[in-house]
Amino acid sequence: MPTTEPELHWSKPDGMLPNSRFPLLVHRNGIAGGGEDAVRERLRSNDWFNNWSYPGIYTYHHFHSTTHECLGVAQGWMDVVLFGPGGLSLRVQAGDVIVLPAGVSHCMVGQSDDIVMVGGYPEGRDWDNMQQAHTTEDLRRAAAKRIMMLPIPARDPATGQAMQAWIDAPSSVDSDLNDFRDGLDPS
Repeated sequence: MPTTEPELHWSKPDGMLPNSRFPLLVHRNGIAGGGEDAVRERLRSNDWFNNWSYPGIYTYHHFHSTTHECLGVAQGWMDVVLFGPGGLSLRVQAGDVIVLPAGVSHCMVGQSDDIVMVGGYPEGRDWDNMQQAHTTEDLRRAAAKRIMMLPIPARDPATGQAMQAWIDAPSSVDSDLNDFRDGLDPS
């Protein structure tokens, strides 16, 4: 199990993208060395099911409103843009695990020829595919309502521990709205 704290990346709403009050988590080398079987087994052992493996992720900005998502790099590397066009750009490599709160936009913009990603969802929830380019105000509002009703997962997919960074995140009514709008860590 990872022994270091995950990277925390905060987001804010951006146009039709809800993003999240919860920080996106990146566990660097969270599953030492990666490997498709090792990543899938770790996710499943921590109750993240409905697993898939694929050579990367979608190459357009999208988010999920019916579930949180975990992306484990089983092999190779991937460049991903988070929080919408012009947002945070990260490179993740074999063994890294990204934990995406529902509503957080993500898009693959580069990858190695051998990239293999393994995904999963808390308790095997079903996922939807909300594309920024096709989201209207009515769809955004409906997605935001679904996102607000989702529970915090019982366990982090990489560590198996409580999702403390999400538990400690301010609610939208408790946060300093200026910090939240500016995308700063509101703590």
